[in-house]
Amino acid sequence: MDRRNGPVRMNTKAPLGVRLWHHVNAEAAKGRISIIDPFSKRLVTSYHGVPLGGIGGGSIGRSYRGEFQRYQLFPRICEDSPVLANQFSVFVSRPNGKKSSTVLCPRNPEVLKGSASSGIGSWDWNLDGESCTYHALYPRAWTVYEGEPDPEISIISSQISPFIPHNYKESSFPVSVFKFTLSNSGKTSADITLLFTWAVKFRGGTSEFSGHHYNSKMKTKDGVHGVLLHHKTANGHPPVTFAIAAEETGDVHISECPCFLISGNSLGVTAKEMWQEIKQVS
Repeated sequence: MDRRNGPVRMNTKAPLGVRLWHHVNAEAAKGRISIIDPFSKRLVTSYHGVPLGGIGGGSIGRSYRGEFQRYQLFPRICEDSPVLANQFSVFVSRPNGKKSSTVLCPRNPEVLKGSASSGIGSWDWNLDGESCTYHALYPRAWTVYEGEPDPEISIISSQISPFIPHNYKESSFPVSVFKFTLSNSGKTSADITLLFTWAVKFRGGTSEFSGHHYNSKMKTKDGVHGVLLHHKTANGHPPVTFAIAAEETGDVHISECPCFLISGNSLGVTAKEMWQEIKQVS
């Protein structure tokens, strides 16, 4: 590399940087957010993995640890921090009464802040990740959990987003599919419960307190059960509805809990109560 050109290149880029800086400040003075802002502080981690979506309809990032983060569903806005209540979890029970359970994500110190007693901090964050492997090849990503939480159970969690050649319209749908493949190497059968929890947060994690949110159950004729999460966003952004659904089959039973409290002492089913009920019936 020819280092003699370094200062020259910096001088040629400086005018562009100055123009961007003036543009960002001019937009801020008008109460708007610049579409391009290289000067804003971003949460940078080494955990980023393949996102959900990403072609025209926004995206939700996922870390290789299993966290949902980097919510980019509105133009110019990126919510970098993970929403720790958004998780997959697994519960395993065997005929001899042995039970095991864990969130499919390592414990994060943030889950204990203000939620250890009745919130998500009361869940079983038992995953140590030593026997887990993460694989990524956009638009797919998959994680193999060997022997967690049950030493004789292997779980493969796969995600895929629409990426259809020569079909931009359907490739831009804000949709992702998760598939779980479970293998039991033990000598006894096992009943396994998969839990998916989702809390909606936008704009710095404050819009969940703005009110007028509601959730509703849905069911289709072909056995798909789901929950619709209707969310009123903050700061003048349009409302958002998330749909979470799974197909019921002869071997798979679907149940829904449209609402529970992830923290605080408000009236309603707490995160701890929801978790304990699943452990009892699993």
